[in-house]
Amino acid sequence: MRFVSHPASHPFWLVGFRPFFTLACLAGMSLPILWALIFTGVITPPAAFLTPNQWHAHEMFFGFGWAVLGGFLLTSTKNWVSIRGYHGPALMLLVAAWLFERLGMWCGGNWPKLLFIVSSNLFLLSIVAMLLATLISHRKDDNYRVDNRFFLIALPLFLIAKNLLLNTDTFAIGWSMTLGLFRVAFLVMLERTLSQFMKSIFQVTILRKPPLDNTIKLLALAMVFESLLPAPLAGAIGLTLASALLGRFIFWKPLLAMKRLDIGIMYLGYLGIVAQLLLDGVGRFVPLVWIGTLPVHIFTFGVMGLIIPAMIIRIANGHTGRKVVFERADKAVLWIMIFAFALRVIVPQMLPGAYAGLIHAAAGCWFAGFGLLAWRYIPRLMQPRVDVKEH
Repeated sequence: MRFVSHPASHPFWLVGFRPFFTLACLAGMSLPILWALIFTGVITPPAAFLTPNQWHAHEMFFGFGWAVLGGFLLTSTKNWVSIRGYHGPALMLLVAAWLFERLGMWCGGNWPKLLFIVSSNLFLLSIVAMLLATLISHRKDDNYRVDNRFFLIALPLFLIAKNLLLNTDTFAIGWSMTLGLFRVAFLVMLERTLSQFMKSIFQVTILRKPPLDNTIKLLALAMVFESLLPAPLAGAIGLTLASALLGRFIFWKPLLAMKRLDIGIMYLGYLGIVAQLLLDGVGRFVPLVWIGTLPVHIFTFGVMGLIIPAMIIRIANGHTGRKVVFERADKAVLWIMIFAFALRVIVPQMLPGAYAGLIHAAAGCWFAGFGLLAWRYIPRLMQPRVDVKEH
């Protein structure tokens, strides 16, 4: 008799990072290209209850961004609260909800409004509820209890920010809150990971003082609501946060970190957070003129675009039982993403007439970078671990 294993037991469904990093690679390849074609009028915008700008912002943050954040959080719970993260059928349902949302965002304008609302909230509502249930029910075993309080606050706020972003009248508030929430998530993640990486790779410790670290995260949490604050107050908080981050950065041994591209690019992402805050903060007091929504794209290209590929490579190797080694092709991905940042953020300020072409070029870099990641890592994400562990 031949026994056929259940699809939910396939290695792909054993840990959250496997399907969601796969989706992140595919989204990173396709979404910027689609936006470039929409922006320049090559293709018509999606048939949805949204403006093209709303679609673009939503898909980059809640499509691409949450594929990464979801995969990271579903996987990290094993280390945080010492239990296995959601897997099998639960993970399959989350992936189905994510795909349903992408379908709704592209053609939901032809659907009943209620169905569109369901499609645009089902994934985030489900994964947030699951993550909160894990963090709250196992809080006594949480090895990062203080830090994870920020996730307990931020996760439900993502739902509010998302629906504000999807409303034309509150779009500006929604994307500002969303960027702020991702900033909080990246700051928490960078504190943990860079401390570990610098110690394991260079055998050095970087400055970690709970009063300073918690003040930084509290200021970042306050900046989630910057669009609701008076401009001078929001600017003052943002500049204070940028100063605190820059001051701490000096004691994080950046010159040593820059000797390794895989670590250095995460330090560049940290500086991207600082640059975005500085530019946004100064702009609250002094009128600044730039090409494109510069502060937003410093964050999306200079923080998300630089940190996420390095994170995918590290987790996809380490959590499949392989050595965390950045090979030549992996380093090529990181250089491509650095080049994309330059094309989208820096060059347009010098060559404004080439703006449309530069958007296409930067999108092409994301297609190449995440395409290379997909080619290298999706097969590994589909296979069992190479060591004796199951997941």
